[in-house]
Amino acid sequence: MNHALILPILIPLFTGSLLLIRSQLSITAKRWLSLLATWSLLPLSAWLVLQADSGVLQVYALGNWQAPFGIVLLLDRLAALMLLVTAVLAGFAMLYAVRGDDERGPNFHALMQFQLLGINGAFLTGDLFNLFVFFEILLIASYSLLVYGGGPKRIKAGMHYVVLNLVASSFFLIGVGMLYGLLGTLNIADLALKVAEADPDRQHLLAAAGYLLLIVFGLKGAILPLYFWLPNAYAAATAPVAALFAVMTKVGLYAIIRVFTLVFGSEAGQLAHLVDYLLWPLAALTLLLGVTGALAARSLGRLIGYLVIVSVGTLLAGVALGSAQSLGAALYYLIHSTWICGGLFLLADMLARQRGEIGLRLRKGPQLLQPKLLGGLFFIGAISVAGLPPFSGFLGKVMLLRSVESGWQTFVLWPVVLCGGLGMVIALVRAGSTLFWRCSGEPAPNAQFDHIRALATICLLAGGPLLVVAAQPIQEYIQAVAQQLLDVNSYLQIVRGGEQ
Repeated sequence: MNHALILPILIPLFTGSLLLIRSQLSITAKRWLSLLATWSLLPLSAWLVLQADSGVLQVYALGNWQAPFGIVLLLDRLAALMLLVTAVLAGFAMLYAVRGDDERGPNFHALMQFQLLGINGAFLTGDLFNLFVFFEILLIASYSLLVYGGGPKRIKAGMHYVVLNLVASSFFLIGVGMLYGLLGTLNIADLALKVAEADPDRQHLLAAAGYLLLIVFGLKGAILPLYFWLPNAYAAATAPVAALFAVMTKVGLYAIIRVFTLVFGSEAGQLAHLVDYLLWPLAALTLLLGVTGALAARSLGRLIGYLVIVSVGTLLAGVALGSAQSLGAALYYLIHSTWICGGLFLLADMLARQRGEIGLRLRKGPQLLQPKLLGGLFFIGAISVAGLPPFSGFLGKVMLLRSVESGWQTFVLWPVVLCGGLGMVIALVRAGSTLFWRCSGEPAPNAQFDHIRALATICLLAGGPLLVVAAQPIQEYIQAVAQQLLDVNSYLQIVRGGEQ
């Protein structure tokens, strides 16, 4: 077995535990330890991407108990890609946090490490029960991180977030229990075999379990009508936490892709493509209502929160199409939206530090200390996230629209995506003109600028141009990811005893 597969889980686990046990360490020591652990995930994830690019599924059997009886970690191209996207985002979010955001309360770095533990574990696990376990780990850490720093807005948003996710966790456990009771297994590859062979009298219950899982993943992925918690929660969180949360919705979408292309995918017999007919309207409505929320937003934080929802709708549309080309386009857009939205949350905090009491409210404010730098960064982020040329959002949308087959799909997806893009342009132009043009007087007396914060923000927003420069190799890899996902038989070999 390739023991490197478990390192993205062990590194944050041991680092977070050490930071809790040695809580008396100085803040400088905690920062260096946390930075070292977080940035070590980047070369490790890059190496795992190279390993996964061979196309061979790598299985790590904990305790050497082989699937389907033991707990397994599974590395394929999709898992490796998600680990790399998370490592880049987390590295720059942590770099931003060590400039003072980590001193607003206790155990910030330990919580961030446990958050990474849950996210990485969710991407690597090969069975549904441990997907539930890792979901709970990342959620428990996110509960504390969301209210980190205190304040009534954070507490209120945190309470809504906690209650909704506790309900979702209950549904998740019920769905998992139903699948285990009906099929006697929770290994994802083994579930795919058992669902295809299930007796007709069990199929209605299996379908019910599948719909329960869709509700759970839809809440965690912020899909209509389960996204109303997100704008307030993300706007209330501190900047590095909100930036890391940009990948949280992608965990829910990842789970939808994993479960509904494998367990209820093309080889599932009567239950094949169980939820495909639902994904289309959910994607279109999520996108359109996300744009509506962005147009109505009265603060930059809420506006960016709604842009995350728009990205979720766009990604779900690619998943709903179900072809290798559309899945590849969705994955390219996933990389783009995660980094750009994370960078915009950091940029919003930099702006808030220079606008005094007005903060991120879209109202006339004082002069900024660096209007050209911050305005240029906002311009790049806005063009990228709105899907205008020449940056990555435009390329991702073009790839998605080109993947649509002629017919009714064209008449559904094209107007939704293009009208959504127009709405985002209007919302961002309004925000940009208010923030950078409607300024008067002198800078706020307590205005702040930090070069390290600026560096972290610039590096994340640079993902837009870099994804275009490296578009060809990235596109080749994500197309290979999509083709591997749709090749269900390669995953079934894990439990059939074939070559792994």
